[in-house]
Amino acid sequence: MDGTVDRVVEEEGSTRGSFQTDASLSGEDERRTTLNKQISRVFRSLPLRDFYPYIRCALCNGFFIDATTITECLHTFCKSCIVKHFFYSNRCPNCSIVVHQTQPLNSIRPDRQLQDIVFKMVPYLEEDERSRIYAFYKQRGLGVPKPVASPATCAVKPPQRQKKDMLPQSVFTIPSELDVSLMLEFVGAEEGIENYKPLERKYVRVSGEATVRHVELFIRRKMELSQNCKVDVVCGDHLLEQCQSLREVCNTMGKNALQDGMLVLHFGLVLPAQ
Repeated sequence: MDGTVDRVVEEEGSTRGSFQTDASLSGEDERRTTLNKQISRVFRSLPLRDFYPYIRCALCNGFFIDATTITECLHTFCKSCIVKHFFYSNRCPNCSIVVHQTQPLNSIRPDRQLQDIVFKMVPYLEEDERSRIYAFYKQRGLGVPKPVASPATCAVKPPQRQKKDMLPQSVFTIPSELDVSLMLEFVGAEEGIENYKPLERKYVRVSGEATVRHVELFIRRKMELSQNCKVDVVCGDHLLEQCQSLREVCNTMGKNALQDGMLVLHFGLVLPAQ
């Protein structure tokens, strides 16, 4: 009899302990669920403007379109913005690092992952951009490129096999008319000439039809020279005339004027003769 009572008490105790364990587990699950909801609510409530430094172009202040990254410093811009910038500068707009002395366009790459993130974060941005591209080609009577769908079909998800064809292509070519590479070496300024900027970009690619006068104007603009300062351009031992074309200089001076395939021109700043 006593053994039976003891066994019943033990069974009750074990049952009560199991109930307490289930209750503690249930409470832990509730706390985890509540914590996950709070975390989700925090991330969901972040305003879009908090992400502006990471998804907007520093050149146009708009959201990235064709996000393109400079490989030297990993700063990202819109493709059209950075290509236009490199027409007159070879430095990064953000950190001013020299991207490439002569061909900065060779040091940029499309950042498709970042562009996908921007399209997902900004509502209707992708659809609006496609509509603008479509309208641009239609208004000019041009054929619409295959990656750009018409506005009516933008919302239709393309088949899996077409995704590769819809990736934007990034190909940069040097115009054929820019057939002369220059190396501009500054030899100094005559005493009395001051307040001029150094020529930061001494490697230039230009057309062979350009003249020595064009080179002088380029130097004047970049170094911010005054009108009372004269620029003498020399190739080898010959003082060049302003009317000479660069192709003519190359043909006249021959290989002796070239260094690594570039035409070397030395220039100095002098005061005009009284």
